[in-house]
Amino acid sequence: MMKHMISRPYHRSFYRLPVTCSAMYCMLSTLVGEGTIKNLSPLGCMIETDKPLSAKEDIALRLVLPDQQESLPIEFAHVQWIDGNRAGIEFLQVETDANLRLHDFIWERTVQRFHAIQVDRVAS
Repeated sequence: MMKHMISRPYHRSFYRLPVTCSAMYCMLSTLVGEGTIKNLSPLGCMIETDKPLSAKEDIALRLVLPDQQESLPIEFAHVQWIDGNRAGIEFLQVETDANLRLHDFIWERTVQRFHAIQVDRVAS
């Protein structure tokens, strides 16, 4: 099977944390759908959607993070790239409290991930 190579004209500023969490999205053209976040950074995510998104579309998102709190609103985001039902999303507008929660979640999960890697290396 041949893998698709997607050319992305931008560079990421932050590490993308592998996660699996639910999300709801609404395109400004009123299409509403659900998806699964597959990786996450303070500035964006990759989502697998139930309905294909359109490249360069503006959307709003609600992330359902596994920390069991209420969903995290992303008021304004932009679809940077698409590959079937997968899309790269850039967060453009996030309210301050939601942004702090997003950063805290990513920081805690990143520290846990690096700690697990260190433990595995010591055990090897």
